[in-house]
Amino acid sequence: MHIIKSTLWAFFLFLGFGASAQNAPFSLQLEPLSISNLGGVQSYAVGQHNGVWLIVGGRLDGLHRRQPWAAFDQAGHNTQIWAVDPQAGQRWVAPLSSLPVPIQEHLSATNPQFYQQNDTLFVLGGYGYSATAGDHITHDKLTAIAVPQVINALKNNSSFTSYFQQITDPQFQVTGGRLKKMGNRFYLLGGQKFMGRYNPMGPNHGPGFVQEYTNAVRIFSLSNTGTNLSVVHHPGFSDTTELHRRDYNAEAQILPNGEEAITMFSGVFQPQVDLPFLNAVTVQASGYNPEPNFQQYYNHYHCAVLPLFSATDSAMHTVFFGGIAQYYDQNGTLIKDDNVPFVNTIARVTRNSAGAMAEYKMPVTMPALLGAGSEFIANESLPHYANGVLKLDSLPADTVLAGYIFGGISSSAPNIFFTNNGTQSSATAQIFKVLLTTNTSLDLDALNPASVQGLNLRVFPNPHESALQVKYFLAQTSTVKISITAAHGALVYEETREYQPAGERLWQKELTELQPGQPYLLTIEAGGLRQSQKIFRK
Repeated sequence: MHIIKSTLWAFFLFLGFGASAQNAPFSLQLEPLSISNLGGVQSYAVGQHNGVWLIVGGRLDGLHRRQPWAAFDQAGHNTQIWAVDPQAGQRWVAPLSSLPVPIQEHLSATNPQFYQQNDTLFVLGGYGYSATAGDHITHDKLTAIAVPQVINALKNNSSFTSYFQQITDPQFQVTGGRLKKMGNRFYLLGGQKFMGRYNPMGPNHGPGFVQEYTNAVRIFSLSNTGTNLSVVHHPGFSDTTELHRRDYNAEAQILPNGEEAITMFSGVFQPQVDLPFLNAVTVQASGYNPEPNFQQYYNHYHCAVLPLFSATDSAMHTVFFGGIAQYYDQNGTLIKDDNVPFVNTIARVTRNSAGAMAEYKMPVTMPALLGAGSEFIANESLPHYANGVLKLDSLPADTVLAGYIFGGISSSAPNIFFTNNGTQSSATAQIFKVLLTTNTSLDLDALNPASVQGLNLRVFPNPHESALQVKYFLAQTSTVKISITAAHGALVYEETREYQPAGERLWQKELTELQPGQPYLLTIEAGGLRQSQKIFRK
């Protein structure tokens, strides 16, 4: 998992949730499951057959280190292929060394894109060291794996070399994107090409590197005869702003009218600042559109995700399990941390029958700082749509096993990036059963009001030296009140702006009365909404 940060002034955004809540359409429970000698892995690819998982690629260690010589080292490569039976509590492994070198190198990469179609697992791209290239590269390969045959070979300790096919294509040189399917076409969404050793000081320091976001959704179809694999590319979509994202969640969706879609949730980094996106983009066969009036505050990096659709309510629910985010909830207050910490939040994003989206914090959390680089492995025996979305209305009223969360990074503290020496985190071997109950009339999920009606308050520069600039968004024409209070609550400044038009607004002010180094609270009130943020003067 590639996480690149720069030193930023951290500050807090306080937003009271009040009593906003919703009767939950379902409730979740996590039940830990352990398998002896399983081993941990994160940012991997997985397929399954008859409840047995097939795992390739990923890293065997935790969050990557900052030093170029230590980041993404060869010792952390997963150079084995695993079969895991969670019900029987068994694991079978074999080295990749019997495969041709190009397949070996590709299937030991981290953060590849992958998708299972019927019995074939397609693994595309990914990042890691290549002995052939003599450097760290983003692979330009797509490897097709016959899942049942390989699992059977692993169980019987027999050869599996004939069950792999591989093709090379520069359009596949992507890591940190997502691979999905709609109809007969594959969608490679976002991601980047990263060539060389990671260096937090930038591409022109030390060994140097090349980093190119795809800024695209690439569309292609595959022909797979079992002995011959070929690709046909189709016109895709490009956007240097909205599609400029990686290391994120793109999930299959059912829209209110029953059509299939894919929604790209959050991701990093915004083109102008090293912070996550808060918005989402929905992709259909006909094009893509940013979701209006919605922002996602929790679960910004790739994590385990469960998608469910209720045909009765025409409601699409997408549940995110932990990971890394710029925001987290603390006793009903939304806290903003620009160091983008590990979090334990479990949240769902719901698209209602009118197409409007909102975010809810669920009452259950991950039991530790878990989820980043993990995968949700669905219970394939449950009723689901062709794109894998679970049919919520078809589930029994009692509790069912929706699937499993496996692997990912386990972190010892929220913010470890700048002190990371390799001991503060690890790739976890923990498995969680995800148990789902639809009879939840007494359960409440807390609406995050900022997700649907936030003012999107942004202050810069912060700390400021002279003029303070404040941006905020108005959904409709409103009177805006701006106030600044000192730490002890005394009012320092207040201004009312009458009849401000809808849209993004900018307020600038020289505030010489603020004392350098002292914290102040800036508050914006408009249209019944209120947001506050700590500010400082240099």
